[in-house]
Order: sequence, then structure tokens, then C-alpha cells
Amino acid sequence: MTQELVAIIGGSGFYSLLEDAAEVLPETPYGPPSGPITTGVLAGRPVAFLPRHGASHQYAPHVVPYRANLWALRSLGARQVVSLSAVGSLRVDRPTGTLVVPDQLADRTHGRAHTYFDGAAGVGHVSFADPYCPRGRAAAVGGGAAVDGGTLVVVNGPRFSSRAESLEFQSHGWSIIGMTAMPEAGLARELALCYTTLALVTDLDAGVEAGEGVTHGEVLASFAVNLPRLRELLVAMLATLPAEQGDCGCGDTSSHPPSFQLP
Repeated sequence: MTQELVAIIGGSGFYSLLEDAAEVLPETPYGPPSGPITTGVLAGRPVAFLPRHGASHQYAPHVVPYRANLWALRSLGARQVVSLSAVGSLRVDRPTGTLVVPDQLADRTHGRAHTYFDGAAGVGHVSFADPYCPRGRAAAVGGGAAVDGGTLVVVNGPRFSSRAESLEFQSHGWSIIGMTAMPEAGLARELALCYTTLALVTDLDAGVEAGEGVTHGEVLASFAVNLPRLRELLVAMLATLPAEQGDCGCGDTSSHPPSFQLP
């Protein structure tokens, strides 16, 4: 069976794993994506890597060109998307270094372009009750290396949370906190893409323990130390990810405006 291209959104630290690597930079109606997309083969699967924050990490979370990124990946033929993310933990039982595959999202972002369904595209209302692809999540947790489930709350950034905000998020029972899953996940659903997040805990959020709050330098250092484990999880996931998008429901286009054309 021919395997569909799998899109991977993350950082440049994964490019060295690819065989037959080549760069492309698709044009989109929403401007250029964050940077050149590297296509190649990983774990026997055709993949396309996109640097979410740009090749030089020039895009802060609130200005990432999310619409261009997802559009570009689908235009290359991707139907399944794996998002690699650094997150903070809101629970002491998910310490630094924990790999998490969340099953829910809570959106606390603002001021971002959250939809393709505006203007000439018409108005649509896609289902988002379960933001993540069930088949993608099953492939990610199947090897037992990652914690299964939990809610990822997405804040606007680029600042980190205050202790009061962190305590509020904990009070809702949310597990991890990040800055990039929205509108990325919502846009993926509007483009009828499967979407799965592999989240690496790089710090405990401000309200989880006493002491100094997290710094950007600490997050980067923790991510670098744990990067090999995230790579291993990604490779294991690709080995069991379905060859093509199936009947998971992510590809449903029945709620699309009649005038909206998928790339």
C-alpha cells in the first residue's frame, strides 16, 4: 500500500534523521510558511518537516503563520500531522522529561488568525469535540513510552504564566500548558487533517512548586537534553501510524462552506 506523506511540525533538530532530504517552499494564499519544508524518509515513511518557529526561531508563538503552515503541508499531500511541542507541567506527577500525548485542548489564546472560514471562503463550523486524531494517538501511545491523555491548555505567550494563572489552570484539572497548539489544531481540523501532539515536559509551571518561575533558557536546555527520547517516540509512532487517513472522522468535510476549496 502506498503510504501518504506525514507532516511533522517541530524544530530543526529532526532534519538530520531524514533520508533523501530536499527542501521545498510552497506558496499559499496566506503568505509563506514559517520556513522551507524538508521532505524525505524517516522510519520508512515519507515525511515533511516544517520548523514552526522558523529556521532561526524568529517567530514567537503569537505570530507563527499557522494558516500558511497547515495549508502548505496539505498542498504537498500530507493528510496526517504530528506536532512536536515543548510544554510545561501543571502536575507534580508529570515532571520534567515526561512525554505526554494529550487528548483534549483548552484555548486561552487571542488575536491569532484562528480560521480559514472567513471572507470569501464563507462560514463553516467544524466539529472539534475531540481535537486529536484517535488513530494518531493510538500509534503514539502504543509503545508505552508516553503518558496517555490529559488536557493541554494553550496560552498566548510569549510570556510564561503567573502563579495565579497557573493555579487557575490546575483547578480545572488541566495537565500541561503550551503556546502553539491553537490555532494549529483547529486549522488542521478545518483542512480535514489528522492531528496528533507529542508533548515533552520541559518545566514545572509557576504554580506547581515554590521557587523561581521558569525561564526560556531552562526550557531550551531541558528540551535539548530530552530531545533523543522525543525522536525515539516519533520514530516508533511512524512505524505504526496507518499508511493513509482512514475513518477516524478527521477528514470529514460536510461542514465546509460550499465555496471553500481544499488545497
